[in-house]
Amino acid sequence: MKLQSLVLAAATALTMTTAFAVPAGTWSIAAGAHYVDPKSDNGTLANTDLSLVANVDVDGDVRPTISGEYFIADNVGVELLAAIPFHHDFTLNDATGNELLTGKTQHLPPTLSLQYHFDGYNLPMNVKPFVGVGVNYTTFFKEKISNGADLDLDDSVGVAGHIGLDIPFAPTESLRIDARYMDIKTDASLNIDGTKYELGEVDISPWVYGVAFVKQF
Repeated sequence: MKLQSLVLAAATALTMTTAFAVPAGTWSIAAGAHYVDPKSDNGTLANTDLSLVANVDVDGDVRPTISGEYFIADNVGVELLAAIPFHHDFTLNDATGNELLTGKTQHLPPTLSLQYHFDGYNLPMNVKPFVGVGVNYTTFFKEKISNGADLDLDDSVGVAGHIGLDIPFAPTESLRIDARYMDIKTDASLNIDGTKYELGEVDISPWVYGVAFVKQF
């Protein structure tokens, strides 16, 4: 429902007309930091051969990020978000909440979005909201688990939504506050003594909250 609301907002914005303020051909760069906040229920992993049934709990992390946006039309931009690797600890718990195993992983979540900026609407303090939809590609690496097995998390491709607000403090400079929803799901498996054991799906699907300094060119 949250993602559907973001998509609807983006689709509505792209059909609106206004006195355009950001011309086609403009570039912007945003540098800041984002906090990845995974959903609270990250799924259940199970394998009968390993006698394993466990609920997954993935914690959050904050890292520096950078994005570049090119305006392909007035007020309509294509943005690519990048970051240094996010680090996540996770636990596998039994049905009563007792810890069975712990682990960690790193991931990179580059995200490509089509965005509409409400620039030129004469809003209070000249604030400039924006919405966007796109695709997220997340790759996992340096996976580790406490039983010493070889843990593998598959790459993920999913829909991403973006909302935010630019607060100008100079003609080409702004403070950005934003939030993204990313559909991130990964299949997990363990390799023990050369045998691969499928465990199931980990549903991370986080909200990502951030602040950034934005410069237009």
